[in-house]
Amino acid sequence: QVQLVESGGGEVQAGGSLRLSCAASGRTFVNNGMGYFRQAPGKEREFVAAISWGTSSTFYADSVKGRFAVSRDNAKNTVYLQMNNLKPDDTAVYYCAARGGSSSYYTRPYAYAYWGQGTQVTVSS
Repeated sequence: QVQLVESGGGEVQAGGSLRLSCAASGRTFVNNGMGYFRQAPGKEREFVAAISWGTSSTFYADSVKGRFAVSRDNAKNTVYLQMNNLKPDDTAVYYCAARGGSSSYYTRPYAYAYWGQGTQVTVSS
């Protein structure tokens, strides 16, 4: 069974940090690009960061560039999103996602075949 299990969300004050983890079953992780998206109440799901398989190339939304860092540990089938200098606008449910059979990353939700359950991140001012 294909699964992505997320952890690490919570509530933090502005300027604080959180690290999200996304543990994937082997078939979901190997040879697949991975991405993080977020969705705030009343808004569409938006791209946050992504990482490819192989070269581990990364790409970020402008709104998080320089503050967030995505990485992957292939031995643990886990991808991480380190979030620093958090702002109230970062408040959302964060989702990790896996491509279905493609090693590259992509910034659109429709390109991802598998999704985690989501984890809430709340940043207070």
